[in-house]
Amino acid sequence: MSKVIVISGIAQGMGREVSLMLAAQGHIICGFDIEKKYLDSLSSELTKLNAKFHLEQLSITETEKIIKFKDTVLKKFGNVDTVVSNVGIGFFGPFEEVDLNKALQCFDINVIGCARLLQSFLPSMRIAKKGKLVVMSSLVGQVPFPFESIYSATKFAIEGMVSSLRYEVSPFGIQVAMIQPAQVSTNFAAKAQKLPEKNSPYYDRCVRFINRDNDLIRTATNPIQAAEKIVKVILSNKPKLFNQVDFMSTFFLGLNRFLPQKIKDKILLNHMNINV
Repeated sequence: MSKVIVISGIAQGMGREVSLMLAAQGHIICGFDIEKKYLDSLSSELTKLNAKFHLEQLSITETEKIIKFKDTVLKKFGNVDTVVSNVGIGFFGPFEEVDLNKALQCFDINVIGCARLLQSFLPSMRIAKKGKLVVMSSLVGQVPFPFESIYSATKFAIEGMVSSLRYEVSPFGIQVAMIQPAQVSTNFAAKAQKLPEKNSPYYDRCVRFINRDNDLIRTATNPIQAAEKIVKVILSNKPKLFNQVDFMSTFFLGLNRFLPQKIKDKILLNHMNINV
């Protein structure tokens, strides 16, 4: 039976691959993104699959437009089975030198943006007494990495928010799941990576961190491999709350549960080549 699935940040990367896989299985795809050219090309691909879909160009920061998008989707298809919160931006830099206005924008997109989307569709799911919320978190939502303090903070916030609302919505038949990737071979990290000034006391370690990160990304899980695992979560009858899509996230999250802090710190600093 086909399901109506809403995906934010649908036009590129994992969101795009997930939408195409689901459409190929006969599901109805609804989503939005800020990149029109990628939305147009996705629309062409979905059309070739004879899929039913509804795509719009809008930002996760535009509350009124998200509400109108929700109204359009519900009017067009009657209900929504699953909402996938996939929008997020990276943020890199030594905490001491962070532009806090830009940090606030990151929180608005990564955390409040997710909240806007989920709040919009929750009422219809609650009334229907069924639905599923799938939220993109990250390894750094539980294992904070140096020079990613703001990004880690947004993902810690996501995990707290979603873990909390899970208790509130489960009596209404609404399921909740989070995806926790480490590295996926996309340009997501590259968009965020920006070195501090050369006279910064953090410059050398940031260079080493970025070089190591780029090496890991080159051999990381690709978007199609990650999307295959995300689709399984989306279509699962009883999804787990926490779901990994790559070895590194499973490995580090496992260590995080059992090892003493000093040993975890040593492993992480060696892994990212940033020991002093």
